[in-house]
Amino acid sequence: MKRSLLFLVFSIPIILMAQTKTFYDFTVLTIDGEKISLSSFKGKRVLVVNVASKCGFTPQYEGLEALYRKYKAKNFVVIGFPANNILGQEPSTNEEIKQFCTLKYDVTFPMMAKISVKGKDIHPLYKWLTDKSENGVLNAKVKWNFQKFMIDETGKLVGFAGPNEKPNGEKIVKWIESK
Repeated sequence: MKRSLLFLVFSIPIILMAQTKTFYDFTVLTIDGEKISLSSFKGKRVLVVNVASKCGFTPQYEGLEALYRKYKAKNFVVIGFPANNILGQEPSTNEEIKQFCTLKYDVTFPMMAKISVKGKDIHPLYKWLTDKSENGVLNAKVKWNFQKFMIDETGKLVGFAGPNEKPNGEKIVKWIESK
C-alpha cells in the first residue's frame, strides 16, 4: 500500500507535466533557417499545416493565404510546415519551397523549415500535435499533407481538420470567429 501511494504521488506530477506542455514550449527553424520560439505567437489563434508543393491539395496554399489575410488583424496566423513524409511530395529545399510559395501563391504567412511530421524521426512539435499522451487532448496522426491543427490563444491544441477540409471550411472559420 505504501509503495502504491508513493508511486501515485510521484506519477501525478509527471502526468500533469506532459499535459501542461503547450505549443509555446517549442522552438523551430523558419524557412530562412532562423530559430523562432513558438511563444512569439502567444495570444493568437494558430492554424498549423503540414504542406507540400507536389500534392493534389497544394492549391490549398491559396485558401490558407486568403484565410490569413482575412483574419490576421484579429490575432490569427497560419504557419506552414513543409514535410516530405507522404509519397515524397515535398522534395524541394527550403529555398525552393519559399520561392515556389511566393511566386505561385503569394504566400505571406509564416513558413518554417522542412520537418518530419510522422515516422521515427517525427519532429517534437508534431509528436505533441498528434499524440494525446503529449498534448492531453487528442490523437490525430497525420494522414496526408495539408492536415490542419488548431491552437488557441493559450497555446493549447483544441482540434484539427483533415486534408480534405478546405481552409475556409465551416469547421475552421467557426473556430476562428468563435472568440
